[in-house]
Amino acid sequence: MSQQPLASSDLNPVQAPPAVDPVVIPLVVISPVRDEAQYLRRTMDAMVAQTLRPVEWILVDDGSKDATPQIVAEYAAKYDFIRLEPRQDRGFRKLGGGVIAAFNFGKSRIRHADYRYIAKLDGDMSFGPRYLEKMMAMFETDPRLAAVSGKVYRDEGGQYIEESHIEEQVAGQFKLYRREAFEDIGGFVEHLAWDGIDIHQARFKGWRTLSFYDPDAWLWHHRIMGSSDRSIYVGRVRWGRGNWYMGYHPLYALAAGVNRMREKPRVIGGLLMIWGYVWAAVRGLPRYEDLEFRRKLRAWQMQRLKRFLLGGGH
Repeated sequence: MSQQPLASSDLNPVQAPPAVDPVVIPLVVISPVRDEAQYLRRTMDAMVAQTLRPVEWILVDDGSKDATPQIVAEYAAKYDFIRLEPRQDRGFRKLGGGVIAAFNFGKSRIRHADYRYIAKLDGDMSFGPRYLEKMMAMFETDPRLAAVSGKVYRDEGGQYIEESHIEEQVAGQFKLYRREAFEDIGGFVEHLAWDGIDIHQARFKGWRTLSFYDPDAWLWHHRIMGSSDRSIYVGRVRWGRGNWYMGYHPLYALAAGVNRMREKPRVIGGLLMIWGYVWAAVRGLPRYEDLEFRRKLRAWQMQRLKRFLLGGGH
């Protein structure tokens, strides 16, 4: 998959004004947020600009120390579909599993029981006003489509770089599901690898997942993946540890690390991913308990590696 940079002038995340008479759809969006004040207004402005509007948007404050709850309260006072749900502060940012625990907290507080779609949205994203319109159109064309997203880009020195993922990998930053499929896979796992396990579980159960290219469906990620704690380097080690938990085949874990060496931090980032996997293996850290899932995952990974080595590309 191409990861060619695009000039800022060609891919400019200009914020649209609030939508006039948006169509309300049976979608519930849940956003676990913790200390997101730096970027949160971009996410909230993007949502209120949508031509299609969720019936409910629950923002779960997961122990913020900054102005995050005040920003949410400001928007909630203007828009009745937005609601702040404070959650007791655990005292630290628990990555991976913590965000899903907060998501599940929000899910337990849904008021519109007849929703048909559910999404987990991060508080550091922005997107064009037709984003939800494009996603709903994809669901309408394929009844076996479980989850969908646009492609994700991040700004690096005035150029927008695509965050490299396979076509089936729906963006974890805006994970939008058909309710039937979400319930079929049992929801998200409370662990670092939640946004990989869900996609493969859906595929194993006969569903499709898709991230697709469309100028009206780009996602702008304003914080680099893995940079929310001490450093992006720690994030890459954590990524490798998540691959171990998920059940990656060692050769595929190696290939994944090599592939990420072309991204910032170049070379070292991929090496740290590999190290995170090896470190977890040596220590014998726990793995995802579904043995059949891990067997199917490894078989799929080996097929992909064989196709790549034989010149079949992705």
